[in-house]
Amino acid sequence: MKTGKIQSLLILCMLTFCAYSIGANAKTTDHFEIPGEYTLSASIPSGVTTDFDPLCDVQVTFKLKAIRSLERTLHQLQVEKKIDAVSKPDFYVIVTINDVEFTSPVWKNTQYLYDLNWTATVDVPDDEEFVTIRIQLWDWDIGCDKRCDISSFYDDKPLFNYDVEIYYSIATGHWFGDDFVNGGTWLSDPSGYGRLNGCDDRSYYQKERDCELWFDVYQTDPDGDGIPYWTEVNVFGTDPEVDNTGEDGDFDGCPIEWEHKWGHQMWVDDDTNTTYHWWIYNPVGFDPHKTFDPDRDGLDNVEEYLTSQWSSDPFRKDLFIEFDEMEEDPDGLMVQFPEDSKELLATAYDSRNIVLHLDDGSLGGGESIPFTQETLNRDDLTEYYFQYFLHGNLDNWRVGVFHYALHLYDAGWAGYVFGNGYTDHLDSLQISSKYHEEFTLENPLYNFLRRKTINFQSQREMVYAAVLMHETGHTLGIFNGNTPGADNGETLNPLQYDFWKYGSYKSVMNYRYVYSGMVDYSDGSRGRNDFDDWNTLDLTFFQN
Repeated sequence: MKTGKIQSLLILCMLTFCAYSIGANAKTTDHFEIPGEYTLSASIPSGVTTDFDPLCDVQVTFKLKAIRSLERTLHQLQVEKKIDAVSKPDFYVIVTINDVEFTSPVWKNTQYLYDLNWTATVDVPDDEEFVTIRIQLWDWDIGCDKRCDISSFYDDKPLFNYDVEIYYSIATGHWFGDDFVNGGTWLSDPSGYGRLNGCDDRSYYQKERDCELWFDVYQTDPDGDGIPYWTEVNVFGTDPEVDNTGEDGDFDGCPIEWEHKWGHQMWVDDDTNTTYHWWIYNPVGFDPHKTFDPDRDGLDNVEEYLTSQWSSDPFRKDLFIEFDEMEEDPDGLMVQFPEDSKELLATAYDSRNIVLHLDDGSLGGGESIPFTQETLNRDDLTEYYFQYFLHGNLDNWRVGVFHYALHLYDAGWAGYVFGNGYTDHLDSLQISSKYHEEFTLENPLYNFLRRKTINFQSQREMVYAAVLMHETGHTLGIFNGNTPGADNGETLNPLQYDFWKYGSYKSVMNYRYVYSGMVDYSDGSRGRNDFDDWNTLDLTFFQN
C-alpha cells in the first residue's frame, strides 16, 4: 500500500468492524471462520501526547529473514521465467524506515537465501504511534539494476508497485498496510504475516521477477517478551518489566506472546482520529484453540503454535512433510534426493501460498534409514513409520501435523501412498530411487525433447520433484475417482483415446506429464478435460 492509499484501507477496516460488532460467537468471512469474541480492546486518540514506552527510548528494527526467487524455468512450465537472463539473481534490499534509507549487501548469484538476519534500526519518536516502512527487492546488474516483484497489486504495475509499504504500531508491535495479520480477511493477504509474495497478483506464469521475502519488525522491549509497554499496561494488565514469554495462564495451549501476535486486529476512525486495537484471541482468557483451524490446513491453533518455530501462520496454509531417506550404499545404487528438487517443490507450493516445510533434518525429523537392496513391502513401510516417524510413541504430536515421506531404494513401485498401520490417517507415501534413475536414463533423445535439457542432473531434479509432488497430491485428496485424468494408465499411450482426451490436463497427477519436466499441479485453465488441482487440494485430507 502506498502513501495516500491508507484511508481506503481504514474505511474497509471500519466497515468490517461494524459488521463484526453484530456477530455472534463464530464470524464467517469469504475465506475463514474467525472464532471467539473481541474480548480485549483499547483506543488511542490522535493528538493526545503519549509516551508509548517510558521505560526506554523506542527503536524500531526491520529484520530480513529470507528471500526466494519464484522464477520457473522452461523445463517446468514451457515458458522462460527468469529474473536474470545470464545468471542467477544478485539480490539486495532497500528498506526505508521513517524516511531513513538502508541498503543491504548484494548476495550474488543465488536464487534462495535463508537465515539472513540482516537488520536496519531507527530511533523513532516515542509519542507517535505509527512508523512507516517501505521495502524494495532488487536484482543487481552492472548499470541496470531491476526491481523484483514482492507486492500483491493486480494492475499493470508501474515499477514502484513492485514495492511494499507497511505501518508499524509501537503501541502494540503489529503492522498493517501491504502486509498484515489476515485474521479477519476483510482485505485478503494470502501470503501471510511477515511474508511477501510477488505471485499474489496471480502472475504464476508471467515474467514479473516474482519473489517471496520473509521479514519481521520489532521494537525495543526492556522485558524481552515482544509485547510492548503500552499493550501490557493498557490491555493485558501484565507487568511491562517482567518477561511473560511462554506463560499460558488461561491453559488454552497457546502462550500469551502467540495470542498477542496472531489475535490482533486494528481499525482507525478518520472522523475522530482514533486508533482502535482489539484481540480476537484473549491472551488472558481461555480460547478453545484445539477447535480452531481458520486457514483449513489441518493444523489447529495449538499445532500452529507448536510449529511457529518454523514460521507457520494460522491464517495461511502450511504443508509440513517429514522426509526420511535411506542412506547411500557403497555400490552407489541408492541415489540421494537432489537438493534442488526440494527447491523446485517449494517454488511450486509457495507460489500458491501453500508454504512447504520439508523436514529433511532441519525441523527435528528427517531420519536416516539403513540401506537395503531388498525389495520392501508395505509391512516394512509400516515398521519404518513406527520406528522413524512415531519413534515408538503412538501419541507423538507430529501425527496429524506432518505428512510422512520415505525415499527408499526399492519398495516395489516408483511411488505410492500407504496406510501406516497405526492410525486412520492417509498421511504416508514412498518414492523409490531405483525406478526414478531408470526413468531418467531411458530414451535420452525423447527425454531431451520433453524436458528441454540435455543436463542429466537437471532431468533428475525434475523427475524426483515431480514424483514427490504427485504422491503428496494423493495425501491432499486427488485421486482418479474425483479427477479422471489422474493416475490413468491410458494417458501414457498415444494409441489410447485418453492420452488425447486428457492432454489439456497438464499436471504431475497425470501420468503423461509426471516425468516430462513439469513440477506443478494444473489450475483448470486449459479448457475441456482439464482439472483445477490447486483449488481441489484439501490440506485436511491426510488426517482422514
